[in-house]
Amino acid sequence: MVLSALPGQSYPLGSRVESTGVNFSLYSKSATAVTLLLFDAIDSETPYQRIEFDPIRNKTDNYWHVFVKGLKAGALYGFQVQGPFQPERGMRFDASKVLVDPYAKELRLPSNYSRDAYREYGKNTESCAVKSVALELRPFNWEGTKPIHRSLADTVIYEMHVGGFTKDEQSGVSAEKRGTYAGVIEKIPYLKSLGITAVELLPVAHFDPADAASGKQNYWGYCPINFFSPHTAYSSNSHLGGPSTEFREMVLALHKAKIEVILDVVFNHTTEGNEFGPTLSLKGLQNDAYYILERSDQQYYSNYSGCGNTCNTNNSIMRRMIRDALKYWVTEMHVDGFRFDLASVLSRNSLGEVLSDPPLLWSIDSEPVLAGTKIIAEAWDAGGLYQVGKFVGDRWNEWNGLFRDDVRAFLRGDNGRVHGFINRLLGSPDLYYDDHRTPQRSINFITAHDGFTLNDLVSYNSKNNLANGEDNRDGDNHNLSYNFGYEGEDGLTDPVILQLRQRQMKNFFTILLLSLGTPMISMGDEVGRTQRGNNNGYCQDNALSWFDWKRAEQYQDLARFVRKLIELRFKDPALEHRIHDTLSHILDDGRIQKHGVHVDQPDYADDSHSIALSYALPYRNEHLYLAVNAYWQPLTFELPTIDRQQWRLVLNTAAPSPDDICDMGEAKPYHQASILLEPHSIVVLVARDC
Repeated sequence: MVLSALPGQSYPLGSRVESTGVNFSLYSKSATAVTLLLFDAIDSETPYQRIEFDPIRNKTDNYWHVFVKGLKAGALYGFQVQGPFQPERGMRFDASKVLVDPYAKELRLPSNYSRDAYREYGKNTESCAVKSVALELRPFNWEGTKPIHRSLADTVIYEMHVGGFTKDEQSGVSAEKRGTYAGVIEKIPYLKSLGITAVELLPVAHFDPADAASGKQNYWGYCPINFFSPHTAYSSNSHLGGPSTEFREMVLALHKAKIEVILDVVFNHTTEGNEFGPTLSLKGLQNDAYYILERSDQQYYSNYSGCGNTCNTNNSIMRRMIRDALKYWVTEMHVDGFRFDLASVLSRNSLGEVLSDPPLLWSIDSEPVLAGTKIIAEAWDAGGLYQVGKFVGDRWNEWNGLFRDDVRAFLRGDNGRVHGFINRLLGSPDLYYDDHRTPQRSINFITAHDGFTLNDLVSYNSKNNLANGEDNRDGDNHNLSYNFGYEGEDGLTDPVILQLRQRQMKNFFTILLLSLGTPMISMGDEVGRTQRGNNNGYCQDNALSWFDWKRAEQYQDLARFVRKLIELRFKDPALEHRIHDTLSHILDDGRIQKHGVHVDQPDYADDSHSIALSYALPYRNEHLYLAVNAYWQPLTFELPTIDRQQWRLVLNTAAPSPDDICDMGEAKPYHQASILLEPHSIVVLVARDC
């Protein structure tokens, strides 16, 4: 049956299923002709119908639109768009390419998908076309759940990869659900037992797994095809509409467990890459509107993302699409927030210049639909722009890269790091003191998806990325790691080194979870996950990158330590008060005192490797004392004198489990006037009324 085409409407963009058919609309200012291709199956190599847009009836201003009468929900489609191919003017139209709808809510890759075919100008891709789906998002029973809107002061973030979390055969997840949204649901009891309050999911927008070097498969997903479609490979439900349904089921289950869902979103670039990359969507629709091009020669792409192209995010068309995507994930998928990859790119204009008041960032900040959501910026880009401590807006929070670097360096034993370490412990006042906000603007982390795992941070002095196929050139060389005298794990039997590595991991967790700011834990660090020294696992969709569930047994003492630390962060009244105040008030009220091995005598010398802090909560008559020895010899610290109270030792990273940490009610009195800290160790004492 040949379907009839009517003029249609320019709004909304994308496909909209109606009772009598489907409306399609897309933006292209410079196109000369548009054709809608309809396919009857994901692996169909030819369309069953082509519908050409009449430039009079099916075009309003710069929007091409058509209504296909009788077309049903679930229809598979793509666009062919004609126009000038003049790269030097920024035009890259190629009518041989079947283009993805930027507003599609579901995508399907055929079994014979070829990224190379999409690279070659003039090569027809109908036989291997990525299909957009005319999705009718059915009403979903949210069972009365509402947005959690938990304060960042009460938040512990767990950065995780949807696929890698359960792909391991030892995960206990059934084979058909491993690596899926449904698999995450089955492991919620583990997340709940750990004590985290939010998961930050690596990109779940549909990406191109073929976007990797040396024929590898992209694992992380920082290469989106479009911004609206849940990644199909993460769904165990293969039916059309299945990925969206299963994603919402995952969000519902997490919300019922009081765990928020934060998405890592990538708006700084797409999978289309540079001038040698494929033409999958935006390049073939209006290249010069969607991407920042070099001023001197527009056939080249500005590369502030480090991934080949840079999205022109402050162009009005791109800006609207990004906001529409964010609102879609909040209203239809009920997510609780976003972490913006290389967010500083979003402050650049079409020439790559940095704007003092970027329209996109302020529009996200003030968007009422996004009110109450968590918005987190990775406040730098690959073009050298670094905005940590000065990102725009009233609501933006920031990944604090200086926290990672200063804590790593000090605990490693580097010289000249005391001042930086104290700043990170105290909420980074050098960055946020004048902000007059709570310290939670700083998202603190030691490790993340890119870089060493925590175990590798204490096991490798050098990266080991040969498996990526780039001769170890990829990945950061500045890791601030220390292996304690032996590279890696293979063949290591020295109990002293093993003990020191375990202790150092506990040190990192202690500082992360007891510092002012919002802590973020990277998936598997709590069970000693290793990537065998690979610090750039973006193309390792295998056991190297997955959560290793066998280690959950081997490192259960470390996992217990992390659980207890999270409990301490939330349950101890001194800590609770400390994390709900503004940073300036906390630091100005005089209740934090700095010490060295002697009370009130912090050692700021270049060769100092120790520091202690005490915190008083007068109206509750409670005190907290934290001492850090990053030196390779034991050090004895004098304890501050407190009236009518008794210090109680709640944490000592040098002690074996279970004596390394205990509940407040189980903490034993400590009667000495000083305390010995073993090399590379931390202690925490708390005092209350006797």
